Amino acid sequence: MNGAAGGASGCWHCGEPLPPAPVPPARVGGIDRNVCCHGCRAAAEWIEQLGLADYYRLRSAPALQAPSAPEAARTSGTWSRPELARHVVRDLGDGRSEAIVLIEGLRCAACVWLIERALGTLPGLVSVQVNATARRARIIWNDGQCSLAQILETLLRAGYRPLPLDSAALDDSRRREHRAALKRLVVAGFGAMQAMMYASGLYFGAFDGIDPAARDLLRWLGLLVATPVVFYAARPFFAGAVRTLRARRLGMDVPVAIAIALIYAASLYEALRGGGEVYFDSVSMFVFFLLLGRYLEMRARHRAGDLTDALARLTPVFADRMRADGTLERIGAIELVPGDRVHVDAGDRVPADGALDTAQCRVDEALVSGESAPVTKRRGDPLVAGSVLIDGPAVLQVERVGADTVLAGIVALVTRAATTRPRLAAAGERAAAGFVARVLTLAALTAIGWSLADPARAFTATLAVLVVSCPCAFALAVPAALTRSLGVLARHGVLVARPDAIEGLANATHVVFDKTGTLTGSTLALERVDLLADIGREHALALAAALARGSRHPVAQAIAGSVAATAALPAAESLRAEAGGGLEAFVGGRRLRLGRADFALGTAAMPAGLADAVVLADDNGPIAAFRLSERLRTDARATVDALVADGLVPGILSGDDATRVAAAAARLGIAQWSARLRPADKLAQLHELRAAGARIVAVGDGINDAPVLAGADVSVALASGAELAQASSDIVLAGDRLAALAEARAIARRTLAVLRQNQRWALIYNLSVVPFGALGFVPPWLAAIGMSASSLLVVLNALRIGRESQPAPTPPLATAAAAA
Repeated sequence: MNGAAGGASGCWHCGEPLPPAPVPPARVGGIDRNVCCHGCRAAAEWIEQLGLADYYRLRSAPALQAPSAPEAARTSGTWSRPELARHVVRDLGDGRSEAIVLIEGLRCAACVWLIERALGTLPGLVSVQVNATARRARIIWNDGQCSLAQILETLLRAGYRPLPLDSAALDDSRRREHRAALKRLVVAGFGAMQAMMYASGLYFGAFDGIDPAARDLLRWLGLLVATPVVFYAARPFFAGAVRTLRARRLGMDVPVAIAIALIYAASLYEALRGGGEVYFDSVSMFVFFLLLGRYLEMRARHRAGDLTDALARLTPVFADRMRADGTLERIGAIELVPGDRVHVDAGDRVPADGALDTAQCRVDEALVSGESAPVTKRRGDPLVAGSVLIDGPAVLQVERVGADTVLAGIVALVTRAATTRPRLAAAGERAAAGFVARVLTLAALTAIGWSLADPARAFTATLAVLVVSCPCAFALAVPAALTRSLGVLARHGVLVARPDAIEGLANATHVVFDKTGTLTGSTLALERVDLLADIGREHALALAAALARGSRHPVAQAIAGSVAATAALPAAESLRAEAGGGLEAFVGGRRLRLGRADFALGTAAMPAGLADAVVLADDNGPIAAFRLSERLRTDARATVDALVADGLVPGILSGDDATRVAAAAARLGIAQWSARLRPADKLAQLHELRAAGARIVAVGDGINDAPVLAGADVSVALASGAELAQASSDIVLAGDRLAALAEARAIARRTLAVLRQNQRWALIYNLSVVPFGALGFVPPWLAAIGMSASSLLVVLNALRIGRESQPAPTPPLATAAAAA
């Protein structure tokens, strides 16, 4: 039966039984194929029309039953509504959008092949990244040529059930995977217990004598309970082996599938002819212990994603929108749009990102900052979706909804990490593939050797070698450690966008910081305004604030925040930010510059005393100078000390004035620092360090830090910083806790240590037990227990990551996620 799908009695596309009333067949590859419904017929013929009929040859499992064309159009059309699509679609700029889609029915490498090529037929599709393990696809498209509704309709027509990433999709996918794994584990466990009970009778009977009829009955009963274990519970191992062999690779499922098939086939043969030994107990226990290891690995993977999924569930379902007359209407939170005013009661969660429109309130923002203490907010201060209102009621002026919120950004960062294949994992898979090849070779040599020496023992010795040397533990060593590490880091408020950064962070030798907004507090205070032209203080401040409110840089926010939120500011047109320089715009037809003195004044002569000031100037010269004061972060010194104690050499690369940089470096005990650097200068110094053999962690938060972050071995951005800095970073600290960086370094080093322990244990175990198996000293049932125990040990050892250190303080959200 081609493609492990339907045949004469089943649907060619999904494998379901054919209905009594015949459905017109689907013509695929010039042959009429029986189908169970019009939906499967349409899906099969559509796949054929796209020239992708090879999918049916490559796949290892049948597809889901496909929806009819009207149903597919209706389902996908729902997401064409902007008020729904905006909650799962992220605008990437330049006319491109992105969505993360969970794909039900994604079962094998052939499914990945079909999805990538089917979506590739859509005009305007930029990229598709499919993670078959997580059953997720990251899809990017051009808005003018493609849409989310078209993408979902394409997946539906191909026979899949796409679910744009939201809390319901996360729950459903997780629940289905858990239920399927648990059912297989229960079947294997029941079969193993029953097979052992019947095998005990055979073993005892071999010593005390047993009636041939009773012996045959026990053998047939063993066959009865072992058959569902092999053909149902062990099905994932056979499917995995077929996938890897079709891809011309060797995975750990190959020797497992061979061992299961050989044990069962040999036992069935002996049971039919009524002689020799049967191993129904061994094959059942082998499958049970293997499934138990995979089940624990799945639970560890689910726990690692619990925090992300808890974040996705934090946005409330409903919101109380205020009408123009002040009355409230209860609507779905997904229907909110920027500009709406929302009433939030005490104890409720904020439904969207926005600004506080009442005098004052207190909120719990533990999900973002990791600080469990409530934060006091005043009129105009930002509120984050998902945070809890402690004192209320309050009114929220909605600014960002759906995929544009801080909450959605955190989920997207962690999802990006989940869809990225770490270098360590790829290397581990290559090593495991080589190990499998050696195991198969050794098994063949064992069979040949015992066939010449003692043919009666050849089969059991060969099986023992196949089972005991299965590289399951070796293949699990890297993913188990990395999966656990990502979850622990997320609980510490450290979001890893590129899993390879864990290795880079652990092996780093230097750490370089930006000063403003990174080592110093995210907020600055306007100390005084020096007027340099014939202009009033308030007018100069209003002009500067008109430019500054268009930037998230701490200096700009300090100037913009010094003006009352209700003040009317002139409009700034053609606003442009120059990295490391400042802001430029036209206000009332007049070109203004705000920033460093050399940027603001251009080629004009610089008056004395402006080197350390923020200068406002026009084409005629300076208008005003703004003096700002700053404070070091409360945990900056402790963080630097912890990193130094851990072997890192700290440094500061700043664009600020030398006097302020030197003062900050002295207070932090940092000997290496540079000031008045533009982004290109920072990048040049970074290249010099790397040329000398340094492995560098760069930490920053501003637009001018983006080139440095992109050029470092590991880049770390603060969640409160600019979007460009976050986009260039490998790691994002989700809050204002700089100390999380030192915690991340410790966790990363612990991860590599555990990973090496796992690999060493797996290698030592295999090298130690294979000779005993080849010499015939290890029976198949004992080999199954030993191999499974080694895999369990690897998973349990990985769970030790993070148990030595706890986040300080631990967010309530993390506790809830850990208990999920």
